[in-house]
Amino acid sequence: MKPEPADPLRLDYLIKARAVHSMTGETYRCVGLRGPEIVAVSAEPDALDDLAGSRTAVVDAGDLTLVPAFADSHEHLIEASRNTLLVAVDKARSVTEFTGMVAAAARAAAPGRWIVTSVAWHESNLAENRVPTLAELDAAAPDHPVLARRGGHFAVVNSAALGAAGIGADTPDPPGGKIGRLPDGSRDGTLEGGAVYQVAAFAPRPSPAELVLALGTASAAYAALGVGTIREAMTTLDDMLAYQDARERDLLSVRVRPMIRVGTEQTTDQAIALISGLSARSGFGDDWLRIWGLKMVLDGGVEGAALEQPYADDPANLGHLNWDPAELTRVCTEAVRRGWKIGTHAVGDRAVRTLLDVYEAVIAQTGPLPPWTLTIEHALLAGAAERERAVHGGFGITVQHAILWNMGSEMLRAWGSDRTARVNPLDEWLALGASLAAGSDIVRPFNPMTNVWGMVTRGTKTAGVQGPKHAIDVSTALRLYTMGTAELNGESDRLGSITPGKLADLVGYRLDPLAADPDDLAGLTPTFTITGGRAVHDPAGMLANASAQTISQP
Repeated sequence: MKPEPADPLRLDYLIKARAVHSMTGETYRCVGLRGPEIVAVSAEPDALDDLAGSRTAVVDAGDLTLVPAFADSHEHLIEASRNTLLVAVDKARSVTEFTGMVAAAARAAAPGRWIVTSVAWHESNLAENRVPTLAELDAAAPDHPVLARRGGHFAVVNSAALGAAGIGADTPDPPGGKIGRLPDGSRDGTLEGGAVYQVAAFAPRPSPAELVLALGTASAAYAALGVGTIREAMTTLDDMLAYQDARERDLLSVRVRPMIRVGTEQTTDQAIALISGLSARSGFGDDWLRIWGLKMVLDGGVEGAALEQPYADDPANLGHLNWDPAELTRVCTEAVRRGWKIGTHAVGDRAVRTLLDVYEAVIAQTGPLPPWTLTIEHALLAGAAERERAVHGGFGITVQHAILWNMGSEMLRAWGSDRTARVNPLDEWLALGASLAAGSDIVRPFNPMTNVWGMVTRGTKTAGVQGPKHAIDVSTALRLYTMGTAELNGESDRLGSITPGKLADLVGYRLDPLAADPDDLAGLTPTFTITGGRAVHDPAGMLANASAQTISQP
């Protein structure tokens, strides 16, 4: 008895477009998807028609351009998810509105309960272009501790929060941090670096159940902007459980590659014990949720970066290092021996130089390591010598123009115009052959095309154009944001390009970013986003309404 002939390949989606930019150099006119994968492409718009069956959704749009879904090399999805559960001061446009939101939350809260805000706010969004003061937060919520973190390295708090954390008039600055003070020595309510976490440790956190649902909400918001993968820049072990719950409940709209935090609140032996007790290593997981590695933080952000030369606005300040280099070397060496990749935050030039000393010492003990095993996160102010050392050592770099976009004014004030113009010189990194992967680190859903616009123009939100000679072209920016991060994640065989056999993570636009005026990119948003062959963002129903009857949208 002869076996029945195999059914011919039938596509789930056949998408015909003006351009399908593969990111490998080829441009196609159509792409076919089946299940979670890309199965066919062609430079001829009708060449895949024979693969369409009665259940194939066919989209034919003459103004449509497809690119691979963006892969953010460094973002905080877990914090963006928490933001959806906290006081939404990121929507405030004045200090009065900010403190009014805090006051309203305090009136609705039980006596003495903490008021915790979203971390996604920034003073440049406020009419006064400054942070709220201790006195203003005291007036808004005199009987409630208030914690208003801004990003990962800065916060403003009120007197009740300082008291709850045991920070008095004579409390010294913690290691790797600074308690802000007025000229008379009294506390001004600002916290930097380790001082943020000294207070945040006392604030309540959302429940696990709330956080799991919030991950679903926030990941959908990222997908709506064309993001297909996020390398989650810092998680706790509890956060990992929330991610696993969200994955098991099919709530994630983006793929996640978490980094597990190893902090300086532990001794070196405790850090090594934590790593050895994880009972896993980099790469554990599946296509939706896979552990990337470990995360260390060597210095602060714009206000606390470790610099070779003093801050422009504080000649006595050189920033701070959070780790003793010898201890960090020991922890990193033990980690890579156990199969872990490591990403270390280093912003200032002194921090980058110190981290290179550490990474080179690790390799001296372990021998050569695979690409991207040791990665520098940010390297904002890396000088020419540090860039050459990083490339020679084979260390990867994650780059985020969005930090300059968002904090250009703070950089000008803290670092001066010369250093600000040299932040993340992507052209010079690339000329050396550096391994780069682009991301945002913006701690809220951020349009990747705004980031591309910034890499191409060196434009910022409030500080104009900074260092225009370091601009790169659109094609290169897109590649760093797709293939670059796929390489960082060790997944260039599965993600990053529109290639048969790879996972079907695609974004559709009504404007071709490679042919458009760069200034038209800043506000460009997707028509749809597909992740793993599934429409995760389709506001106009372009994919949902497609059928075997070709939809023509000239």
